Amino acid sequence: MVYKLSKQQIKENILGKLKRHFGKMLSEATSDEIYRACALTLRDSIVDEWMDANMMVTKTGKKSLYYLSAEFLLGRALTNNMINMHLYKECREALAELHFSIDDIEAQERDAGLGNGGLGRLAACFLDSLSTLDLPATGCGIRYEYGLFRQRILDGEQVEVDDNWLEAGNVWEIPRPEEQVEVHFGGEIEERWTEGGLVIEHKDYYSVIAIPYDMPIMGYMSRMPATLRLWSARAKSGLDMHYFNRGDYVRAMQERELAEVISKVLYPDDNHEQGRQLRLKQFYFLTSATMQHIVRRHKENFGDLHTLPNFFTVQINDTHPALAIPELMRILLDEEGMRWEDAYDITGRVFHYTNHTIMVEALERWEETMFKALLPRIHQIIKAINDKFCEQLWKVYLGEWDKISSMAVISYGEIKMANLCIAVCEKVNGVSQLHSEILKMKTFRDFYVVFPEKFLGITNGITHRRWLAKANPGLCDLLISHIGEGFLKDYREFEKMDGLLDNPQFLSDFKQVKLENKIRLKEYLKRAQRIDIDENTIFDIHAKRIHEYKRQFLKVLHILHLYNNIKDNPGSPFQPATFLFAGKASPGYVRAKNIIRLILATADLVNNDPDTKDKLKVVFIENYGVSIAEILLPAADISEQISTAGLEASGTGNMKFMMNGAVTVGTMDGANVEMYDAVGEENIFIFGATVLEIEKMEKYGTYSPGDYYSQNGDIRRALDHLINGTLGHKNDRQFKDLYQSLLFCNDDKSDKYYLLHDFPSYIQTCNKVDAAYRDGGKWTKMAATNTARSGSFSSDRTIQEYNKYIWNIPEIK
Repeated sequence: MVYKLSKQQIKENILGKLKRHFGKMLSEATSDEIYRACALTLRDSIVDEWMDANMMVTKTGKKSLYYLSAEFLLGRALTNNMINMHLYKECREALAELHFSIDDIEAQERDAGLGNGGLGRLAACFLDSLSTLDLPATGCGIRYEYGLFRQRILDGEQVEVDDNWLEAGNVWEIPRPEEQVEVHFGGEIEERWTEGGLVIEHKDYYSVIAIPYDMPIMGYMSRMPATLRLWSARAKSGLDMHYFNRGDYVRAMQERELAEVISKVLYPDDNHEQGRQLRLKQFYFLTSATMQHIVRRHKENFGDLHTLPNFFTVQINDTHPALAIPELMRILLDEEGMRWEDAYDITGRVFHYTNHTIMVEALERWEETMFKALLPRIHQIIKAINDKFCEQLWKVYLGEWDKISSMAVISYGEIKMANLCIAVCEKVNGVSQLHSEILKMKTFRDFYVVFPEKFLGITNGITHRRWLAKANPGLCDLLISHIGEGFLKDYREFEKMDGLLDNPQFLSDFKQVKLENKIRLKEYLKRAQRIDIDENTIFDIHAKRIHEYKRQFLKVLHILHLYNNIKDNPGSPFQPATFLFAGKASPGYVRAKNIIRLILATADLVNNDPDTKDKLKVVFIENYGVSIAEILLPAADISEQISTAGLEASGTGNMKFMMNGAVTVGTMDGANVEMYDAVGEENIFIFGATVLEIEKMEKYGTYSPGDYYSQNGDIRRALDHLINGTLGHKNDRQFKDLYQSLLFCNDDKSDKYYLLHDFPSYIQTCNKVDAAYRDGGKWTKMAATNTARSGSFSSDRTIQEYNKYIWNIPEIK
């Protein structure tokens, strides 16, 4: 599909919308108004196609996907839609003739605060790919008013500031108040037997209204835009006039505020009871609203709910939306009067579950007493599911009470959402081949024995329209000039790059694009944070959520090791390096916030020491998100993917760096394993313990971090910086917790992420990286090879596999 808008038509449409929507002539318009006029011009064409496509799906009775996720990390839509509509050149030229820069206009758009990290970005990539492949799909999430938070770095630490991204509205969304639904919380359940059977009545509940806002999501040259449906919470009654007229204005607004807080913030802090309750409310709000919508839509268009699995399939992205399972059961049982057996059969054929973690402590679970009070009917249904599931397990694990309890949906006063998903869903998938094997052989081993047919692995992917064409236009244009633009639609055409890897002119141009991207990042940091970096240094980047298992701490220890070496031998030759960190720590995750403090203190040390300031530079980039990633990733020489082996389910940042010509330094973890296979061992740097080696150390208890500390002088000297007063001007011992977590942790085993074990291997590998980078021709070919082999990590391939092995949705022509 080519959207037939000429440059002249785009100009006329922008000018017309300035008049009709803002009452402005061009000479009076602000950059924000130009952005909105331009966005509305594109939206008109998208909505025309979107409405036609949705009508076609309904009329032809084609099966559709609903993708449920707590996050959708979209990024800016304006230029991404231009690229996918094949109108970028026309829009850029039209804006230029109106005397506006496309970059300045794009900058007016706020990043949508609908996600935090890889989970949400994956969901956004999937919607792009679903549309590109002409597969009818709707993503469902919450319309968070404030998102997660805007990160500020003040006085050497992270500070969370509200991110009111909707303050000026969202030009891409269309409110659907006529499709609102009511979600119930609390109350009591009354059971009555009648001539027609058992009747369940929910009494004394309080209600929250869910209002949908729809956004069309445009794939590349697509006739089938996907839909992102976001639910916003509203009180059933906005103002209690009784209390208002008495002058009790706070109480008059109380019901509204308590209801609407549900869609205020992504992931409220759950370190206290109120936070945990709010999270549970959010997840039920999302799932109840979505399942009511699906059932209503099916009844209106197709009638008999027994045919629901023929027309809709639902993918649960991690366990946050898992309450959709008992909610559909509730609707079918209580509102539609179905027999339990029929409702359970339908539900099992509708749902599929994607797991994103192997860490048992990270699997979502709810305290049963709180859950029962907030969702009494859902608790009853889950309890019934658990009873039947345990009967099934008893036949396999006769007398093994402990094993059955660990597999049960409810046990020891907790409701386990992953176990619920495995018990009911038709398919359960991991997100890399290594991750999927660990799920089958370790995390969910006992389930796999009973239900081997449920489990499969589908490796994650990224959309190369966003992460190459949008983020790295210089590289995209270079590829188009050599292999054509077919790779934007068909990821397999990346393979055409293989014939260019020995072409000196191509490699020279590839290197020049990298330099230009580094200069672009330099200019951004100078503008945004008043930091100056040298584009002629190697850019070594660790950008992801701040978490212990992702091991930003290990990277800092490496930097401190380099600092020590330079201080010992200040005149020795050294490859200058700029180390860039980016990521947010959860507000309640104290140790992760301490890691940010450590990064900033290390930056203060090495950036200001006369012996190191011209050789080492450490930078922490504030408020990491999609738009910053689009500047950061294309500039990377080195991609740090150094998580403890076996703990990263897949990763997608590793794929984005790879596609943009960065060389990976990483462990054999997640999708790094498949990247290693794709590029070959000569084009990636692997270090550290493998999953099997770690399992062996855990089994026999052979790892002693204290031995590494006492026997390895490099480790000891790097780690002692945390306690010897060289870091942290406010409190010389502020990093004592991090130090002790590696050597003698009291509440858990020391160094549970094996930093000190992997440190010697990491140092040796980084030395190899340094030597390879000095050979400029070799390095450029390594970088270009990574781009050439990145096509298989396109989310288009991922979606094709989901559709082949799980969904079976027909492509709409």
